[in-house]
Amino acid sequence: MRIVIVDDHPIVRSGLERVISREEDMEVVGTADSCPEGLEAIVAQKPDIAIVDYKIPGGDGFELIRRARKQVPDCRFIVLTSYSSQQVISRATSENVEGFILKEALPEELISAIRLVARGRRYFDPVTIDSIINRKTKDPFQKLTRREQDIIQALAEGLSNKAIAEKLFISENTVKKHIGNILDKLGLQDRTQAALYAFTHSRDQEEEINDD
Repeated sequence: MRIVIVDDHPIVRSGLERVISREEDMEVVGTADSCPEGLEAIVAQKPDIAIVDYKIPGGDGFELIRRARKQVPDCRFIVLTSYSSQQVISRATSENVEGFILKEALPEELISAIRLVARGRRYFDPVTIDSIINRKTKDPFQKLTRREQDIIQALAEGLSNKAIAEKLFISENTVKKHIGNILDKLGLQDRTQAALYAFTHSRDQEEEINDD
């Protein structure tokens, strides 16, 4: 797995490189400390994953990601940041980044996030989940019908509308209507947020069972 790191703090870059390099299947093939240098490194190395800081000189991480996607469409992006404001999280979801993790995360959390993203899944730091979701009740998940619950779980698995339709033996138009209802009921903006919600809800349920 080829990885590029873009962060303007030398200590952070070296720390990330040290943690990642311990993994046999991961290799840091480039580092950069600014938006222009980051773009140059990503285009030159064509990595599988780029870890990008939100605030970097010469632009910001999201601007870099937007420009890099056009030239290296197969690269997946993880935003690594100290900021967890609603504005930053909203930008991350609107830019459709594959990962969002805080710098306070443990090394094993970062490695786990990289592996998930490499497998085509999305990872958002658990600390940010409540900021993404507008919780109107104690458990908004209970607002959903059984069919809507099946569909949101399928979204969490990364299935497309077509794949969901085939799995549940319904039409794609029906899937789209259910997704629209799910977003309305949960106060979410898009299917990415719905998938993150389902992922978090399932994990919370498992933790409750284990606690019992």
